[in-house]
Amino acid sequence: MNRIDRIPATRPLIGVSGELKDFNGFDIQSAGHKYVYSVVEGFGGMPVILPSLGDLETNGAYSVAELAERLDGIILTGGRSNIEPHHYDGEPFRPETYRDPVRDSTTLPLVRAAVARGVPLFGICRGIQEINVAFGGTLHPYLWEVEGKRDHRMPQTDILEDRFAPRHPVHLTPDGLFAGIARGAGLDDDCVVVNSLHGQAVDRVADGFVVEALSEDGVVEGISMPGAASFVVGVQWHAEFRVFDHPFNHALYDAFGAAAQRRAAARAQREGVI
Repeated sequence: MNRIDRIPATRPLIGVSGELKDFNGFDIQSAGHKYVYSVVEGFGGMPVILPSLGDLETNGAYSVAELAERLDGIILTGGRSNIEPHHYDGEPFRPETYRDPVRDSTTLPLVRAAVARGVPLFGICRGIQEINVAFGGTLHPYLWEVEGKRDHRMPQTDILEDRFAPRHPVHLTPDGLFAGIARGAGLDDDCVVVNSLHGQAVDRVADGFVVEALSEDGVVEGISMPGAASFVVGVQWHAEFRVFDHPFNHALYDAFGAAAQRRAAARAQREGVI
């Protein structure tokens, strides 16, 4: 049965990170449809797009701490832009590297605010990188140039099915969170084939996080935060694409949705809604 047909009575409110883009000379705030729709498809949540405006504490437009307090979960989306390296003491970007500094100034403090408040957090592609950098980890800015790593970038095609088709296996950490989620769904708890498409990647994993999945060339493809009060997970692949077509991604969304539902129920009880 499609998840749209069985929406929970207390629908969790899920923030989906947006980004600032140019569209025919106009600045727009946007998030990819597949990320937004995955919230409804995956567990019947209620998605809202979070604009990239910067945190008040760094001269931005709104308080990400207040925003996090009002949400039941957050999905950090992928995107063309890359996290600027000064956030992890890296070398400056090359001039041609696409960036979105206002997104950085929104999502990095939002990650910390969410974890501090026990808000379930699911980072996808750029999102895993944001989680890692927000807590002091580092990135490979040009992964395809790192010795021993293959080119993980997106294939140059306009055919969506080809662009997001499964690319390579990742190996799950024995007895880790991902392996447990796989077992709970009746799946292989050792290996999953994913559609990983990226130019940057996690280098040094932030303190407090553990590696949950590695590609065959040793690229970190999944992380979690065991000490967090709620679900905090990042994946380098595109788990949001056709959630029901990929059993492990479906199971990840189930776990994230369950955590968001618990927060929504607790928040409703506190506010006297139920």
